Formats: sequence, structure tokens, C-alpha cells
Amino acid sequence: MSAGRAGRSLPELYQALKGVYGEQPWWPADSAFEVVVGAVLTQNAAWSNVEKAIERMKAAGLMSLPALLDTDLDALAEVIRPSGYYNIKAKRLRNLCAFLSGEGGLDAFAGCDLADQRKALLQVNGVGPETADDILLYALDQPVFVIDTYTRRLLQRYGLARGDESYEDLRSGFEQALDTDVYLFQQYHALIVMHAKAVCRKTPICGSCSLATSCPTGSGVKTSV
Repeated sequence: MSAGRAGRSLPELYQALKGVYGEQPWWPADSAFEVVVGAVLTQNAAWSNVEKAIERMKAAGLMSLPALLDTDLDALAEVIRPSGYYNIKAKRLRNLCAFLSGEGGLDAFAGCDLADQRKALLQVNGVGPETADDILLYALDQPVFVIDTYTRRLLQRYGLARGDESYEDLRSGFEQALDTDVYLFQQYHALIVMHAKAVCRKTPICGSCSLATSCPTGSGVKTSV
């Protein structure tokens, strides 16, 4: 990862975001298992649609490992339809649940070593690095930083990353630059998501961004904040 211009770093970016948005109540879920489910459903989906799918699952009594393993795959796909790509996601949920069942359940898997957990999750069909790290950070409280589209966008615009850096390069960059702290990682990622949705969108609203003066993309733009 790039060091950026003098006076700007990943810890300083965190403090700047925290100063603007404050503490974030993220990930929204009633249980660790619901986080696991949400990590799959949020693939290529808006969170508002994921919430609709989760509520439908709860209403159908499907928010548990045994229930998801026992239900018909087509029926599950129909329940999670609002999340999009529902046939694919139904299979991915089933794969993940079968894996967790083989590990003795989510609670048993939570007691494994972090490196073993991540390696095992990445071997489950349909679970990529972002989904695995969502599960590790938010469901299992492991100190792993999640890299998503929002994170890449902000880092590149803020001069802290190049466009050709891999997921693992960016993840390790965060984990090396920050204290190893689950709450810090959760809050930082949530703040990035908040900032990306508020102003650092595909087409940035630099004029309304509180960080514009310290951002190469926004510097020089007249702000309204």
C-alpha cells in the first residue's frame, strides 16, 4: 500500500472518519449465525435487499443451521429472492451450512485458530476472501480487516493504495498499520462504508465531503461543509 502524502496515514484516516460519523452500530444482526447468512446474501446486493431476505428467512423459521440444512433448496431460493442471484446464493448458503455442520456447528468452529478458520472458509464453494473475512470479523470476532469495493475506492482516491493491489495486499496493509483490535477493525470498516454511501460514491460528491481538503481527489474542490 502507498504511504500517501506526508501527514496522511491509515490511522489518521480512521480518526478523521470517526470524527465525522461517530461510532457505528455495525454489523446489524441478532446472532452470529445471522451474520454468516448476511455475509453470503450481501454478495452483489444492496444491504436494504439483504435485510428483506433476512426478514423473510426469519418469518419462515430458517435462521438456524439445522433449518437451512433441512429445507428444500428451491424453497430457500424463493425465500431469499430479494437479495438477488437467489438460486446461486441458496446453494452457497447450503454449502456453508454443510461445512459448519461438519465442524460441529458455528460455536465449535469459533474455537479454532484464526489461520485455520480462514483457510477452511476459503475452501467452501462460494466463499471468497471478502465473505470469509466478513464472517471472521463480524460473526467470530477475529481481527481480520475486510476489503470491499468501498474500501478500494476510498483508499485509491485518498492516495493510500494503487489500483493494481490485491485483496491480500490491502488487507495486510491495514492489519500492519493498525493495532490488532477487533472493535477497531469493525468500526473502521463500518466508517468506510458509511463514508462511501454518503459522499465517496462512484461519482464522488467532493463538495460535501468533510475530508476533501486532505484528499487528492477532493482537494481544490470548493466544499459546502
